[in-house]
Amino acid sequence: MKFISKFFWLFVGVLFIFSGLIKINDPVGTAIKLEEYFEVFSTDIAPFFKSFEPYSLFLSIFLSAAEIVLGVALLVRYQLKLVLWLLLLMIVFFTFLTFYSAWFDKVTDCGCFGDAIVLTPWESFTKDVVLLVMIMVLLFTQQYLPAFMRASSGAIITIITAALSVVVGWYAYEHLPYIDFRAYKEGNNIPELMRPSAPLQYKYVMTKAGQEEEFEEYPMDTTYTFKEMVAINPEAGPKITDFNVWNDDGDFTQEVLIGKKLLIIVQSVAKAKQESFEDINALVKAAEAAGITPMVVTSSSAADFEAFRHEVNLAVPYYFGDGTVLKTIIRSNPGLVLLQDGTVKGKWHHNDTPEMEEVQELLTDEE
Repeated sequence: MKFISKFFWLFVGVLFIFSGLIKINDPVGTAIKLEEYFEVFSTDIAPFFKSFEPYSLFLSIFLSAAEIVLGVALLVRYQLKLVLWLLLLMIVFFTFLTFYSAWFDKVTDCGCFGDAIVLTPWESFTKDVVLLVMIMVLLFTQQYLPAFMRASSGAIITIITAALSVVVGWYAYEHLPYIDFRAYKEGNNIPELMRPSAPLQYKYVMTKAGQEEEFEEYPMDTTYTFKEMVAINPEAGPKITDFNVWNDDGDFTQEVLIGKKLLIIVQSVAKAKQESFEDINALVKAAEAAGITPMVVTSSSAADFEAFRHEVNLAVPYYFGDGTVLKTIIRSNPGLVLLQDGTVKGKWHHNDTPEMEEVQELLTDEE
């Protein structure tokens, strides 16, 4: 039992730290996931959950930092009993979320490990149940985990971890994630990711007399009833399926993916930082002079964007895109994305609008 206790101690501590680091790497993405839960709960459980949405970013950083801090505190065995009870409360909360998502098929990705490791709802729930069991075992086997450092040392380590975690999360919010796990990260070619990496193969799920059977080819036996067609190799499917750019004149998706384009992503004019457009407008002029085509992509309505563009003096053609896709492309509103024949050459938060020299250096790699 002593070995099991120490294995669970190490496993739980490391996993909570890893989970927290992945989420705090992208606090905006974690906040978006929390907003999804609040939206679902406000509809299905109680309307007051809607009131939590404005605090999603704060909760994102707080919960992510809490995972890291509790993981570190567990590993250094600081206030072990208290830490284990806090971990138990946290995992019970997470288990409820993942069970609700899985059972009612509400939030298809819990965001437990951000975009780094995507789990299905039932996989997430299973993972939380395993952690729940491990933490309960640790609660009953604390005698095998004696303190190995002074309480003051453990307190100092825990406090420093908490401070660093908050700083790391806030910096990622004010700039961009340290590591980009999404399909639109720098170096990726969007057109390539919009195509399957290999021919997709399917199997047919049929029913007969209440029993399900699977076939590689559609059965000729008419006594079978078709239920669904399931991909055998779904990992070969396109990694990007929803990238579209359009305006009232039609679809401009392919136009965006040809040549040198500087995309100014304005997810929502209501939340866009207007002060950043002084630097963005200067970059737009320099880009046009260098033969780079600037384009605005927004999910706001034409009427709202027309009013907004005059407020910030943004004289750039604008197009429309899906709001969720734009948030996936870049965690900044506004944000800048440099494309060369569909390859992402650079991405910038509005707090880090680059000089033209930096943009040109990125483009010369393929010229």
